[in-house]
Amino acid sequence: MKHRGRHRRRRRGTALRAVLTGTALALTAAATLISTSQAEVAESPGALKPLTSARDTARLGLQEHLVPARDLRRLAASMGRPVGVSAVLDSADRTLRRAADCAPDDRATLPVAPSAGRAYCWDRADAADTAWRPHSVTTSGDADDDGVWGAHRVILTGWTRTATGGPAAGRGLARVAFVDADDPARPVYRWVLLVVPVNGGRDYRGLSSTLSGMVWYQDKLLVTTRTGSSDALYVYDLDRIQRTTADTPAIGRVHGGWSADGYRYVMPAVGSYRFAEGRCTASGPPCPATLSLDRGTAPDSLVAAERTAPGGDRHTRLWRYAFDDSPARGGLLATDAAGRADAIEAYRTRVTGISGALSLRRPGAGSPSWYVGRASGTGDGHGGLWRQDSEDAKAARCGFDSSHHCWAESAGSLSYWEETGEVWSLSDRMLFAVPLTSLDRSLR
Repeated sequence: MKHRGRHRRRRRGTALRAVLTGTALALTAAATLISTSQAEVAESPGALKPLTSARDTARLGLQEHLVPARDLRRLAASMGRPVGVSAVLDSADRTLRRAADCAPDDRATLPVAPSAGRAYCWDRADAADTAWRPHSVTTSGDADDDGVWGAHRVILTGWTRTATGGPAAGRGLARVAFVDADDPARPVYRWVLLVVPVNGGRDYRGLSSTLSGMVWYQDKLLVTTRTGSSDALYVYDLDRIQRTTADTPAIGRVHGGWSADGYRYVMPAVGSYRFAEGRCTASGPPCPATLSLDRGTAPDSLVAAERTAPGGDRHTRLWRYAFDDSPARGGLLATDAAGRADAIEAYRTRVTGISGALSLRRPGAGSPSWYVGRASGTGDGHGGLWRQDSEDAKAARCGFDSSHHCWAESAGSLSYWEETGEVWSLSDRMLFAVPLTSLDRSLR
């Protein structure tokens, strides 16, 4: 468990960047260039449009619902004392493979421009299981500004089981890969299944939701939900990971103990945020497609982008919520006395099909820049990456005809690791990092 006096800056970034630069893979040749017959030069989305009307911002309001403390105590009393991140990492049983050891088809999903500085594919057993797909990433660089959690540098990736067949316990589940990234040459990881306490903490069920976005901030993990209800986010506590005691396909309490479809660890939700105006719709609250952290605001803020169809006509909303700066509410959103969290900033963009979004303040810039990764218009192939602000938009380009289709295939969320200067993301086959400086140089 990490001590509470976490927010202190450690000036180790320069040395670490030098190490990463020296060991970075030359991946440009591994990424397949897009031919001119495949390329499609997209129209610029232009500048961001601020949303300032009370009606627009009211739709973004969230209502906080915390799991009663007695329910969490009852669950822990039955399952045993909760463990933390270190216990999961110490039992890592899978290894990420470096890009040079990955299949050409896997490497072909990496960005064309900018090229990745580091890239990995998953353990062969997980890569072969096509029922599960990764969509989101966050790191200990989000959790703490020194980039370290306890004694470890950690990467979390969110996966969703999308298969419609198989036993009921195996459908629509969500899990997180806890990656020990201390050794860049050999990262290892362990799975944790996300669950939700039910029946007053006497049982739990699997989280049935697509993890298209997630942010690890202090000791909390916030994830997107997509369950057909008014839920927008679920909240998990990294200090409340529980061990299971039975290895069965069931999820929850079973005869003689606790099971989680074969997973050794589960993480029970400690709360959720629901849209105050009901379910997300085209004309109402926006379904969040992705999340990220912005440390350039005071207090730090949670960034969200709306889920819209690639190539659709409906413009996309981008917005942010402030995190609570009270030590008693670490990792939770700032709310009023009634438990409502309101957006503190909102925009509309013409970019559709956004799968990743970052808000960063570049040196000398008056307003933040928004980096948005988007899916291809056809839903497959390489996507695009734009940087937008209140004045204009620039895109990463590649190929002989300056195509905008240069980002990863089936790209997931974005996460900026300030200590190392890297932007982390993932395709449906690879986990990778791009130096922010390289990303900015590719935009024109």
